[in-house]
Amino acid sequence: MLSLGVSLSPTLTERRLMSSMCSVSTMVALVSLPVSKRKPRSLGLNASASPSTEPTTPYIDVDVVSTSKKVLVPIGYGTEEIEAVVLVDVLRRAGAEVTLASVEQKLEVEGSSGTKLLADVLISKCAEQVFDLVALPGGMPGAVRLRDCVTLEKIMKRQAEDKRLYGAISMAPAVTLLPWGLLTRKKTTGHPAFFGKLPTFWAVKTNIQISGELTTSRGPGTSFQFALSLANQLFGETTAKTVEEVLLLRDGYQNPKTEEFNSVDWSLNRTPRVRQHVLMPVANGSEEVEVVTIADVLRRAKVDVTVASVERSLRITASQGTKIVTDKLIGEAAESSYDLILLPGGHAGSERLQKSKHLKKLLKEQQEAGRIYGAANSSSTVLHKHGLLREKRTVVYISETDGRANDRMIQGAEVVIDGNVITSLGLATVTNFSLAIVSKLFGHGRARSVSEGLVHEYRGNLKAS
Repeated sequence: MLSLGVSLSPTLTERRLMSSMCSVSTMVALVSLPVSKRKPRSLGLNASASPSTEPTTPYIDVDVVSTSKKVLVPIGYGTEEIEAVVLVDVLRRAGAEVTLASVEQKLEVEGSSGTKLLADVLISKCAEQVFDLVALPGGMPGAVRLRDCVTLEKIMKRQAEDKRLYGAISMAPAVTLLPWGLLTRKKTTGHPAFFGKLPTFWAVKTNIQISGELTTSRGPGTSFQFALSLANQLFGETTAKTVEEVLLLRDGYQNPKTEEFNSVDWSLNRTPRVRQHVLMPVANGSEEVEVVTIADVLRRAKVDVTVASVERSLRITASQGTKIVTDKLIGEAAESSYDLILLPGGHAGSERLQKSKHLKKLLKEQQEAGRIYGAANSSSTVLHKHGLLREKRTVVYISETDGRANDRMIQGAEVVIDGNVITSLGLATVTNFSLAIVSKLFGHGRARSVSEGLVHEYRGNLKAS
Protein backbone atom coordinates (compact mmCIF):
# COMPACT_ATOMS: atom_id res chain seq x y z
CA MET A 1 0.00 0.00 0.00
CA LEU A 2 1.27 3.50 -0.66
CA SER A 3 2.59 5.28 2.41
CA LEU A 4 0.25 8.22 1.85
CA GLY A 5 -2.60 7.21 4.06
CA VAL A 6 -4.49 7.49 0.79
CA SER A 7 -7.46 5.54 -0.43
CA LEU A 8 -9.91 6.00 -3.25
CA SER A 9 -13.47 5.01 -3.99
CA PRO A 10 -16.21 5.14 -6.57
CA THR A 11 -18.99 7.69 -6.70
CA LEU A 12 -21.71 7.83 -4.02
CA THR A 13 -24.24 5.86 -6.05
CA GLU A 14 -21.65 3.14 -6.74
CA ARG A 15 -20.69 2.96 -3.06
CA ARG A 16 -24.30 2.30 -2.09
CA LEU A 17 -24.46 -0.52 -4.58
CA MET A 18 -21.11 -1.94 -3.47
CA SER A 19 -22.05 -1.96 0.20
CA SER A 20 -24.41 -4.82 -0.55
CA MET A 21 -21.78 -6.91 -2.32
CA CYS A 22 -20.10 -9.74 -0.52
CA SER A 23 -16.58 -9.58 -2.00
CA VAL A 24 -13.98 -6.90 -2.59
CA SER A 25 -12.97 -8.53 -5.88
CA THR A 26 -16.51 -8.00 -7.23
CA MET A 27 -16.36 -4.32 -6.24
CA VAL A 28 -12.93 -3.86 -7.82
CA ALA A 29 -14.08 -5.45 -11.07
CA LEU A 30 -17.10 -3.13 -11.23
CA VAL A 31 -15.20 0.09 -10.58
CA SER A 32 -12.51 -0.84 -13.12
CA LEU A 33 -15.06 -1.24 -15.92
CA PRO A 34 -15.35 1.59 -18.41
CA VAL A 35 -18.48 3.72 -18.23
CA SER A 36 -20.01 1.95 -21.21
CA LYS A 37 -19.80 -1.45 -19.46
CA ARG A 38 -21.26 -0.56 -16.05
CA LYS A 39 -24.87 -1.55 -15.45
CA PRO A 40 -27.13 1.38 -16.33
CA ARG A 41 -29.99 0.33 -14.07
CA SER A 42 -27.84 0.08 -10.98
CA LEU A 43 -25.77 3.24 -11.45
CA GLY A 44 -28.07 5.58 -13.34
CA LEU A 45 -26.01 5.52 -16.53
CA ASN A 46 -27.01 5.78 -20.15
CA ALA A 47 -28.72 2.46 -20.90
CA SER A 48 -27.96 2.69 -24.62
CA ALA A 49 -24.22 2.35 -24.11
CA SER A 50 -22.55 -0.35 -26.16
CA PRO A 51 -18.98 -1.70 -26.46
CA SER A 52 -19.03 -0.73 -30.12
CA THR A 53 -19.62 2.93 -29.32
CA GLU A 54 -17.48 5.54 -27.62
CA PRO A 55 -17.73 5.37 -23.80
CA THR A 56 -20.69 7.49 -22.76
CA THR A 57 -20.94 10.18 -20.12
CA PRO A 58 -23.00 9.03 -17.11
CA TYR A 59 -26.21 10.77 -16.09
CA ILE A 60 -25.66 12.49 -12.75
CA ASP A 61 -28.00 11.38 -9.98
CA VAL A 62 -29.46 14.06 -7.71
CA ASP A 63 -27.78 12.57 -4.64
CA VAL A 64 -24.38 12.73 -6.35
CA VAL A 65 -24.66 16.41 -7.30
CA SER A 66 -24.36 17.60 -3.71
CA THR A 67 -21.02 15.80 -3.26
CA SER A 68 -19.52 16.20 -6.74
CA LYS A 69 -16.12 17.89 -6.97
CA LYS A 70 -14.98 19.95 -9.93
CA VAL A 71 -11.36 19.56 -11.01
CA LEU A 72 -9.39 21.45 -13.67
CA VAL A 73 -6.35 19.89 -15.37
CA PRO A 74 -4.80 22.34 -17.87
CA ILE A 75 -2.50 21.15 -20.66
CA GLY A 76 -0.34 22.81 -23.29
CA TYR A 77 2.11 21.90 -26.02
CA GLY A 78 4.79 19.71 -24.41
CA THR A 79 2.80 18.73 -21.31
CA GLU A 80 3.96 15.41 -19.80
CA GLU A 81 1.20 13.11 -20.98
CA ILE A 82 1.60 10.47 -18.27
CA GLU A 83 1.12 13.09 -15.56
CA ALA A 84 -1.91 14.66 -17.26
CA VAL A 85 -3.68 11.40 -18.08
CA VAL A 86 -3.05 9.78 -14.69
CA LEU A 87 -4.54 12.85 -12.98
CA VAL A 88 -7.65 12.68 -15.14
CA ASP A 89 -8.00 8.89 -14.88
CA VAL A 90 -7.58 8.60 -11.11
CA LEU A 91 -9.75 11.59 -10.20
CA ARG A 92 -12.58 10.47 -12.50
CA ARG A 93 -12.45 7.00 -10.94
CA ALA A 94 -12.77 8.72 -7.57
CA GLY A 95 -15.92 10.48 -8.71
CA ALA A 96 -14.66 13.94 -9.67
CA GLU A 97 -15.97 15.95 -12.60
CA VAL A 98 -12.65 16.57 -14.37
CA THR A 99 -12.17 19.14 -17.14
CA LEU A 100 -9.11 18.80 -19.36
CA ALA A 101 -8.48 22.33 -20.69
CA SER A 102 -6.08 23.46 -23.43
CA VAL A 103 -4.08 26.66 -22.94
CA GLU A 104 -3.38 26.67 -26.68
CA GLN A 105 -5.60 28.11 -29.43
CA LYS A 106 -6.92 24.65 -30.30
CA LEU A 107 -8.19 21.59 -28.44
CA GLU A 108 -5.63 19.14 -29.83
CA VAL A 109 -2.42 19.22 -27.81
CA GLU A 110 0.72 17.18 -28.46
CA GLY A 111 2.45 16.01 -25.29
CA SER A 112 6.17 15.99 -24.54
CA SER A 113 6.60 12.45 -25.85
CA GLY A 114 4.40 12.84 -28.91
CA THR A 115 0.99 11.55 -27.77
CA LYS A 116 -1.80 13.82 -29.00
CA LEU A 117 -4.59 14.53 -26.51
CA LEU A 118 -7.89 16.27 -27.29
CA ALA A 119 -8.89 18.65 -24.50
CA ASP A 120 -12.51 19.03 -23.41
CA VAL A 121 -12.48 22.84 -23.67
CA LEU A 122 -10.20 25.84 -24.19
CA ILE A 123 -8.98 27.44 -20.96
CA SER A 124 -11.00 30.57 -21.71
CA LYS A 125 -14.19 28.59 -21.01
CA CYS A 126 -12.95 27.98 -17.45
CA ALA A 127 -12.09 31.57 -16.54
CA GLU A 128 -15.20 32.27 -14.47
CA GLN A 129 -15.75 28.78 -13.08
CA VAL A 130 -15.04 27.70 -9.51
CA PHE A 131 -13.03 24.50 -9.05
CA ASP A 132 -12.47 22.42 -5.94
CA LEU A 133 -9.01 21.55 -7.29
CA VAL A 134 -6.70 22.80 -10.03
CA ALA A 135 -3.80 20.40 -10.74
CA LEU A 136 -0.94 21.20 -13.09
CA PRO A 137 1.00 18.47 -14.94
CA GLY A 138 4.63 19.13 -15.77
CA GLY A 139 6.68 18.42 -18.88
CA MET A 140 8.72 20.75 -21.04
CA PRO A 141 7.90 23.03 -22.70
CA GLY A 142 4.43 22.29 -21.27
CA ALA A 143 5.17 23.91 -17.90
CA VAL A 144 6.31 27.07 -19.71
CA ARG A 145 3.15 27.12 -21.85
CA LEU A 146 1.07 26.93 -18.67
CA ARG A 147 3.13 29.67 -17.02
CA ASP A 148 2.62 32.02 -19.98
CA CYS A 149 -1.17 31.59 -20.01
CA VAL A 150 -2.66 34.73 -18.43
CA THR A 151 -6.09 33.13 -17.96
CA LEU A 152 -4.62 30.15 -16.11
CA GLU A 153 -2.49 32.43 -13.93
CA LYS A 154 -5.63 34.31 -12.83
CA ILE A 155 -7.45 31.04 -12.13
CA MET A 156 -4.57 29.72 -10.02
CA LYS A 157 -4.09 32.92 -8.03
CA ARG A 158 -7.82 33.06 -7.26
CA GLN A 159 -7.66 29.38 -6.25
CA ALA A 160 -4.88 30.12 -3.76
CA GLU A 161 -6.52 33.29 -2.45
CA ASP A 162 -9.78 31.44 -1.83
CA LYS A 163 -7.86 28.66 -0.06
CA ARG A 164 -9.08 25.94 -2.40
CA LEU A 165 -6.88 22.99 -3.34
CA TYR A 166 -4.21 23.34 -6.00
CA GLY A 167 -1.28 21.17 -7.02
CA ALA A 168 1.62 20.77 -9.41
CA ILE A 169 3.96 17.95 -10.38
CA SER A 170 7.40 17.59 -11.93
CA MET A 171 8.63 20.85 -13.54
CA ALA A 172 5.39 22.75 -12.84
CA PRO A 173 6.20 23.79 -9.22
CA ALA A 174 9.47 25.50 -10.20
CA VAL A 175 8.61 26.64 -13.74
CA THR A 176 4.93 27.58 -13.35
CA LEU A 177 3.93 28.20 -9.72
CA LEU A 178 7.15 29.89 -8.54
CA PRO A 179 7.01 32.83 -11.00
CA TRP A 180 3.34 33.34 -10.02
CA GLY A 181 4.33 33.68 -6.37
CA LEU A 182 2.31 30.65 -5.31
CA LEU A 183 5.11 28.84 -3.44
CA THR A 184 5.68 31.54 -0.80
CA ARG A 185 6.28 29.92 2.60
CA LYS A 186 5.20 26.56 1.20
CA LYS A 187 7.22 23.36 1.53
CA THR A 188 7.58 22.09 -2.02
CA THR A 189 9.01 19.22 -4.00
CA GLY A 190 9.53 18.76 -7.74
CA HIS A 191 11.48 17.00 -10.48
CA PRO A 192 15.13 16.37 -9.48
CA ALA A 193 16.37 18.22 -12.59
CA PHE A 194 14.52 21.38 -11.44
CA PHE A 195 14.90 20.94 -7.69
CA GLY A 196 17.65 23.56 -7.49
CA LYS A 197 15.24 26.22 -8.77
CA LEU A 198 12.91 25.83 -5.79
CA PRO A 199 13.27 28.15 -2.75
CA THR A 200 16.19 26.63 -0.82
CA PHE A 201 14.76 26.55 2.69
CA TRP A 202 11.35 25.30 1.57
CA ALA A 203 12.39 22.57 -0.88
CA VAL A 204 12.00 18.96 0.31
CA LYS A 205 13.04 15.73 -1.39
CA THR A 206 9.85 13.71 -0.97
CA ASN A 207 7.59 12.08 -3.56
CA ILE A 208 4.57 13.95 -2.20
CA GLN A 209 4.52 17.19 -0.24
CA ILE A 210 1.33 18.70 1.18
CA SER A 211 1.59 22.25 2.48
CA GLY A 212 -1.81 23.71 3.31
CA GLU A 213 -3.89 23.80 0.12
CA LEU A 214 -0.81 23.07 -2.06
CA THR A 215 0.29 19.55 -3.04
CA THR A 216 3.43 18.96 -5.11
CA SER A 217 5.13 15.85 -6.51
CA ARG A 218 8.24 14.81 -8.42
CA GLY A 219 7.51 13.31 -11.86
CA PRO A 220 5.73 10.75 -14.06
CA GLY A 221 6.82 7.92 -11.78
CA THR A 222 5.04 9.52 -8.81
CA SER A 223 1.90 10.50 -10.76
CA PHE A 224 -0.30 7.85 -9.16
CA GLN A 225 0.79 8.86 -5.66
CA PHE A 226 0.13 12.51 -6.55
CA ALA A 227 -3.34 11.83 -7.95
CA LEU A 228 -4.27 9.52 -5.06
CA SER A 229 -3.18 12.14 -2.53
CA LEU A 230 -5.41 14.72 -4.22
CA ALA A 231 -8.30 12.25 -4.34
CA ASN A 232 -7.82 11.59 -0.63
CA GLN A 233 -8.04 15.31 0.11
CA LEU A 234 -11.17 15.69 -2.04
CA PHE A 235 -13.11 12.57 -1.12
CA GLY A 236 -11.51 11.00 1.93
CA GLU A 237 -9.54 7.88 2.69
CA THR A 238 -12.20 5.28 1.94
CA THR A 239 -12.67 6.54 -1.60
CA ALA A 240 -8.95 6.78 -2.21
CA LYS A 241 -8.26 3.25 -1.01
CA THR A 242 -10.83 1.68 -3.33
CA VAL A 243 -9.32 3.33 -6.40
CA GLU A 244 -5.86 2.43 -5.14
CA GLU A 245 -6.87 -1.22 -5.17
CA VAL A 246 -8.41 -0.96 -8.63
CA LEU A 247 -5.15 0.49 -9.95
CA LEU A 248 -3.18 -2.47 -8.54
CA LEU A 249 -1.36 -0.37 -5.96
CA ARG A 250 -2.49 -2.50 -3.03
CA ASP A 251 -0.38 -4.52 -0.58
CA GLY A 252 0.11 -7.51 -2.87
CA TYR A 253 2.10 -5.41 -5.33
CA GLN A 254 4.56 -3.79 -2.92
CA ASN A 255 7.21 -6.29 -4.04
CA PRO A 256 6.27 -6.98 -7.64
CA LYS A 257 8.22 -9.41 -9.76
CA THR A 258 8.97 -9.86 -13.42
CA GLU A 259 9.47 -13.48 -14.44
CA GLU A 260 10.97 -14.81 -17.65
CA PHE A 261 10.70 -18.26 -19.23
CA ASN A 262 12.38 -19.69 -22.33
CA SER A 263 14.61 -16.65 -22.61
CA VAL A 264 15.52 -15.46 -26.09
CA ASP A 265 17.53 -12.46 -27.25
CA TRP A 266 15.30 -9.51 -28.11
CA SER A 267 18.12 -7.19 -29.16
CA LEU A 268 17.74 -6.53 -32.85
CA ASN A 269 20.54 -6.59 -35.40
CA ARG A 270 20.13 -2.99 -36.47
CA THR A 271 22.57 -0.21 -37.15
CA PRO A 272 22.56 2.47 -34.42
CA ARG A 273 20.79 4.92 -36.72
CA VAL A 274 17.80 2.64 -37.35
CA ARG A 275 15.22 2.61 -34.58
CA GLN A 276 13.01 -0.25 -33.48
CA HIS A 277 9.39 0.17 -34.56
CA VAL A 278 6.47 -0.66 -32.29
CA LEU A 279 2.78 -0.78 -33.20
CA MET A 280 0.21 -0.11 -30.50
CA PRO A 281 -3.38 -0.64 -31.75
CA VAL A 282 -6.07 1.16 -29.73
CA ALA A 283 -9.86 1.42 -29.72
CA ASN A 284 -12.71 3.19 -28.00
CA GLY A 285 -12.53 1.95 -24.42
CA SER A 286 -8.79 1.24 -24.34
CA GLU A 287 -7.18 2.05 -20.99
CA GLU A 288 -5.64 5.52 -21.45
CA VAL A 289 -3.02 5.18 -18.72
CA GLU A 290 -1.62 2.11 -20.50
CA VAL A 291 -1.73 3.69 -23.97
CA VAL A 292 0.06 6.84 -22.86
CA THR A 293 2.60 5.16 -20.56
CA ILE A 294 3.72 2.51 -23.05
CA ALA A 295 4.17 5.13 -25.78
CA ASP A 296 5.93 7.59 -23.46
CA VAL A 297 8.41 5.12 -21.94
CA LEU A 298 9.35 3.50 -25.26
CA ARG A 299 9.78 6.86 -27.00
CA ARG A 300 12.09 7.98 -24.18
CA ALA A 301 14.14 4.87 -24.99
CA LYS A 302 14.40 6.05 -28.65
CA VAL A 303 11.86 3.57 -30.04
CA ASP A 304 9.49 4.64 -32.82
CA VAL A 305 5.91 4.03 -31.65
CA THR A 306 2.90 4.12 -33.97
CA VAL A 307 -0.47 4.38 -32.23
CA ALA A 308 -3.12 3.05 -34.63
CA SER A 309 -6.90 3.24 -34.28
CA VAL A 310 -9.02 0.19 -35.13
CA GLU A 311 -12.02 2.53 -35.31
CA ARG A 312 -13.13 4.48 -38.39
CA SER A 313 -11.68 7.67 -36.94
CA LEU A 314 -8.20 8.66 -35.80
CA ARG A 315 -9.80 9.91 -32.61
CA ILE A 316 -10.66 7.41 -29.87
CA THR A 317 -12.30 7.90 -26.48
CA ALA A 318 -10.53 5.85 -23.84
CA SER A 319 -12.09 4.02 -20.89
CA GLN A 320 -12.17 6.99 -18.50
CA GLY A 321 -13.18 9.53 -21.14
CA THR A 322 -9.78 10.83 -22.27
CA LYS A 323 -9.76 11.56 -26.00
CA ILE A 324 -6.61 10.51 -27.87
CA VAL A 325 -5.75 11.37 -31.48
CA THR A 326 -3.89 8.43 -33.01
CA ASP A 327 -1.17 8.44 -35.69
CA LYS A 328 -2.86 6.17 -38.24
CA LEU A 329 -5.85 3.98 -38.91
CA ILE A 330 -5.12 0.26 -38.56
CA GLY A 331 -5.64 -0.34 -42.29
CA GLU A 332 -2.77 2.00 -43.17
CA ALA A 333 -0.64 0.66 -40.32
CA ALA A 334 -1.16 -2.91 -41.59
CA GLU A 335 0.86 -2.07 -44.70
CA SER A 336 4.06 -2.21 -42.63
CA SER A 337 5.76 -4.78 -40.40
CA TYR A 338 6.84 -4.13 -36.82
CA ASP A 339 9.50 -5.30 -34.40
CA LEU A 340 6.88 -5.38 -31.62
CA ILE A 341 3.10 -5.22 -31.42
CA LEU A 342 1.75 -4.26 -27.99
CA LEU A 343 -1.92 -4.22 -26.98
CA PRO A 344 -3.15 -1.96 -24.15
CA GLY A 345 -5.97 -3.17 -21.93
CA GLY A 346 -9.44 -1.85 -21.13
CA HIS A 347 -12.41 -4.23 -21.32
CA ALA A 348 -14.40 -2.47 -24.02
CA GLY A 349 -11.21 -1.62 -25.92
CA SER A 350 -10.04 -5.24 -25.88
CA GLU A 351 -13.35 -6.38 -27.34
CA ARG A 352 -12.94 -3.86 -30.15
CA LEU A 353 -9.34 -4.95 -30.80
CA GLN A 354 -10.40 -8.57 -31.01
CA LYS A 355 -12.88 -7.77 -33.80
CA SER A 356 -10.30 -6.06 -36.04
CA LYS A 357 -9.43 -8.24 -39.04
CA HIS A 358 -6.40 -6.09 -39.84
CA LEU A 359 -5.03 -6.57 -36.34
CA LYS A 360 -5.68 -10.31 -36.36
CA LYS A 361 -3.70 -10.61 -39.61
CA LEU A 362 -0.84 -8.51 -38.21
CA LEU A 363 -0.65 -10.58 -35.02
CA LYS A 364 -0.65 -13.88 -36.93
CA GLU A 365 2.17 -12.61 -39.15
CA GLN A 366 4.06 -11.41 -36.08
CA GLN A 367 3.88 -14.86 -34.52
CA GLU A 368 4.83 -16.70 -37.73
CA ALA A 369 7.86 -14.44 -38.23
CA GLY A 370 9.04 -15.03 -34.65
CA ARG A 371 8.73 -11.36 -33.80
CA ILE A 372 7.74 -9.93 -30.41
CA TYR A 373 4.19 -9.24 -29.28
CA GLY A 374 2.49 -8.63 -25.97
CA ALA A 375 -0.52 -7.39 -24.04
CA ALA A 376 -1.39 -5.51 -20.88
CA ASN A 377 -4.37 -6.15 -18.66
CA SER A 378 -7.50 -7.58 -20.32
CA SER A 379 -6.08 -7.46 -23.85
CA SER A 380 -4.30 -10.77 -23.22
CA THR A 381 -7.71 -12.26 -24.03
CA VAL A 382 -7.25 -10.96 -27.58
CA LEU A 383 -4.04 -12.96 -27.92
CA HIS A 384 -5.67 -15.97 -26.29
CA LYS A 385 -8.69 -15.98 -28.59
CA HIS A 386 -6.47 -15.69 -31.66
CA GLY A 387 -4.47 -18.72 -30.49
CA LEU A 388 -1.32 -16.72 -29.80
CA LEU A 389 -0.78 -17.82 -26.19
CA ARG A 390 -0.61 -21.60 -26.69
CA GLU A 391 2.00 -23.07 -24.36
CA LYS A 392 2.87 -19.57 -23.16
CA ARG A 393 3.04 -18.51 -19.53
CA THR A 394 1.22 -15.29 -18.66
CA VAL A 395 0.28 -13.12 -15.69
CA VAL A 396 -2.87 -13.79 -13.69
CA TYR A 397 -5.57 -11.11 -13.85
CA ILE A 398 -8.14 -10.30 -11.17
CA SER A 399 -10.90 -11.41 -13.52
CA GLU A 400 -9.14 -14.75 -13.99
CA THR A 401 -8.93 -15.65 -10.32
CA ASP A 402 -12.48 -17.03 -10.39
CA GLY A 403 -11.34 -20.33 -11.84
CA ARG A 404 -9.91 -19.48 -15.24
CA ALA A 405 -6.35 -19.34 -13.96
CA ASN A 406 -4.25 -22.39 -14.79
CA ASP A 407 -0.73 -23.62 -14.19
CA ARG A 408 0.61 -21.53 -17.06
CA MET A 409 -0.50 -18.33 -15.31
CA ILE A 410 2.18 -17.15 -12.91
CA GLN A 411 0.84 -16.21 -9.50
CA GLY A 412 2.24 -13.01 -7.97
CA ALA A 413 3.96 -11.72 -11.10
CA GLU A 414 3.05 -8.36 -12.60
CA VAL A 415 5.04 -8.97 -15.81
CA VAL A 416 5.73 -12.34 -17.44
CA ILE A 417 7.97 -12.91 -20.47
CA ASP A 418 7.87 -16.25 -22.29
CA GLY A 419 10.11 -16.29 -25.35
CA ASN A 420 8.88 -13.53 -27.65
CA VAL A 421 5.65 -12.89 -25.71
CA ILE A 422 5.21 -10.46 -22.82
CA THR A 423 2.07 -9.92 -20.69
CA SER A 424 1.33 -7.56 -17.83
CA LEU A 425 -1.32 -6.78 -15.24
CA GLY A 426 -1.43 -3.23 -16.65
CA LEU A 427 -2.78 -0.07 -14.97
CA ALA A 428 -0.25 1.18 -12.38
CA THR A 429 2.10 -1.74 -13.19
CA VAL A 430 2.39 -0.76 -16.86
CA THR A 431 5.53 1.33 -16.29
CA ASN A 432 7.40 -1.80 -15.18
CA PHE A 433 5.97 -3.62 -18.22
CA SER A 434 7.34 -0.91 -20.51
CA LEU A 435 10.72 -0.81 -18.76
CA ALA A 436 10.99 -4.61 -19.02
CA ILE A 437 10.63 -4.23 -22.79
CA VAL A 438 13.32 -1.51 -22.86
CA SER A 439 15.61 -3.75 -20.81
CA LYS A 440 15.12 -6.73 -23.14
CA LEU A 441 15.75 -4.59 -26.23
CA PHE A 442 18.64 -2.44 -25.04
CA GLY A 443 19.84 -3.69 -21.65
CA HIS A 444 19.52 -2.53 -18.06
CA GLY A 445 21.58 0.62 -18.63
CA ARG A 446 19.07 2.27 -20.93
CA ALA A 447 16.10 1.07 -18.87
CA ARG A 448 17.65 2.55 -15.73
CA SER A 449 18.33 5.85 -17.53
CA VAL A 450 14.72 6.09 -18.70
CA SER A 451 13.51 5.19 -15.21
CA GLU A 452 15.55 7.99 -13.65
CA GLY A 453 13.98 10.53 -16.01
CA LEU A 454 10.56 9.27 -14.94
CA VAL A 455 11.52 9.45 -11.24
CA HIS A 456 10.55 5.80 -11.05
CA GLU A 457 12.27 3.09 -9.04
CA TYR A 458 13.79 0.62 -11.50
CA ARG A 459 13.82 -2.93 -10.15
CA GLY A 460 15.91 -4.21 -13.01
CA ASN A 461 16.62 -7.87 -12.70
CA LEU A 462 14.37 -10.41 -14.38
CA LYS A 463 13.72 -13.61 -12.50
CA ALA A 464 14.54 -16.37 -14.95
CA SER A 465 12.80 -19.71 -14.60
